Amino acid sequence: MKSPTLANNEAERLSALRESGLLEPEKHPVYDRITRLAKRLFSVPVAMINLVDEHVVVVKFADGGDSTNLPRNLSFCGHTVLSKTPLVVQDTLDDPRFADNPLVTDDNPIRFYAGCPLHLPGGATVGSLCIIDHQPRIFSPADIEALADLAALVEVEFAATCARITDDLTGLYNRRGFHHLATYAIRAARRRAEPLTLAWLDLDRFKQINARYGRADGDHALKAVAGLLKSTFREADVLARYGGDEFAILFANSDEKGAWIAMQFLTEQAASWNEHAEYPWALSFSWGVSEFNHDRDDLASWLKTADQMMYSMKQQRGTGC
Repeated sequence: MKSPTLANNEAERLSALRESGLLEPEKHPVYDRITRLAKRLFSVPVAMINLVDEHVVVVKFADGGDSTNLPRNLSFCGHTVLSKTPLVVQDTLDDPRFADNPLVTDDNPIRFYAGCPLHLPGGATVGSLCIIDHQPRIFSPADIEALADLAALVEVEFAATCARITDDLTGLYNRRGFHHLATYAIRAARRRAEPLTLAWLDLDRFKQINARYGRADGDHALKAVAGLLKSTFREADVLARYGGDEFAILFANSDEKGAWIAMQFLTEQAASWNEHAEYPWALSFSWGVSEFNHDRDDLASWLKTADQMMYSMKQQRGTGC
């Protein structure tokens, strides 16, 4: 078995994927239709849209297949993102890259694979539209062209996601919107020699809310946090749902002390919300603040520092996920 190598531009590719918003879980009927169409068009049991992250292949949508993420080193799609053209393996047992792959030798083997690389608007290759069969088969040039046409439709949807800067659930900025605004805020603060502070917030026991009470309650918790952020902070502050149950607050013209006081007030507002809420769970979150150092920091290091501060609070309080 040959594990896929890394792309020459792997760091830039991963950065583009993570800023795109595609890794966020979402219900997307267009992906459903495209995979369903691919499955029927090619008479295969499995059609998938996959994203290749650093260590895993994230199954964005699967029709007929397992939606569990796969290790990247075992994946076919890890090879596909390295190519500018579709990858077709008509019989995996005849291909030394895959013949002894566990996905080929297990009880429900992949014997045929065809995957078309998927790109973001900026050109980064982030995943594949692939079809799978448990029997070898012939795949003609016309078939390859048809698969590429379906992949182009997926890329149209990718572009639409990349163009969005707000989170559909909460109405806050999403990761992409936050990055754009934070980059602008850093430049403006440098020109004006003003302080700029980031708060990083993570819901406590959010996975437990989803597991015990259901996804709808989890969504209510996320929307409740967004509502508290909007009602507590200034219009000039940038509020974002960065991903999952992580939120970012960018305090313009505020030092770390001022941001700390603001976050303590948010905690008080959450306690008041809990007193009047009619849910079987309570809102609780861990947070950290970090003032931007104009001489040392960039956006990536600043985010990392704030996240570390948040995680330190989470560990001290033993609140977990």
